Amino acid sequence: MNYYERAKKYRAKKRLGQNFLTDSKCIETILDVSDIKKDDVVVEIGPGLGFVTEQLVKLAKKVYAIEIDEDMVNELYKIDADNLEIIHADILKTDISKFGNNLKVVANIPYYITSPIIAHLLGEADDLDNKNRKSLSQIVLTVQYEVAKRLTANEKSPSKEFGLLSILAQFWSDIEFVQKVPARSFFPAPKVDSAIVKMILKDKPLLELTNYPFFRKVIKACFATRRKNIKNSLINAGFARNSVEKTLKELSINENIRGETLSIIQMGELSERLKDNL
Repeated sequence: MNYYERAKKYRAKKRLGQNFLTDSKCIETILDVSDIKKDDVVVEIGPGLGFVTEQLVKLAKKVYAIEIDEDMVNELYKIDADNLEIIHADILKTDISKFGNNLKVVANIPYYITSPIIAHLLGEADDLDNKNRKSLSQIVLTVQYEVAKRLTANEKSPSKEFGLLSILAQFWSDIEFVQKVPARSFFPAPKVDSAIVKMILKDKPLLELTNYPFFRKVIKACFATRRKNIKNSLINAGFARNSVEKTLKELSINENIRGETLSIIQMGELSERLKDNL
């Protein structure tokens, strides 16, 4: 029986954002880019009916499948594999570092919880000792297409795409847009397309800074008021006017540009200089 016919037997829960991936080619792509070796330990987030899970257990040394829906958990228990451990839990309340080191994450996550999950896995820009991130080697995500564009965006992307989520992902990983996944690849089909992205975790953050909490405050200011220029955005965030003006002048940054037109590296330079000028 194919994935579509199997998925049709179950009623997806809208409140959990459930859409079951039934496209075998997309599942093959996820497995290929995940590059699972026989000694790998995999954490699968939101396995649902287990279409990807039943393939992962053939490749990995161990698979931890974390699922919040009890009905889906009961389906997962039908997979006959000694190397599969099913965990009925909320991923946001789960310490995945307890599963080991160099973990590989595979996840198909709904839009409404994408940012919290990525923050949980990676930690914010100033969370240098995040236990989850330190236990990971890579993450392969299937997310809403628009979210995938935000994750991989930079200062040259459309302004609505480049933001705090972009910085969060790229600060702690090298991220790659793998491919678009049409809505018809799921059952029930969502109203929007999805995409697969791959993140290779960094040993160190993208930037070496003297004050990471201060940097986080600066980047939040840059994106908090997108219609305002960078000078007013920083002032509105509580930074002293004279310090802002002096810093922008020293860095030859036009005070009338918007914050999202600066690269992550430029934001780091802005943070360091502004801190010194306060």
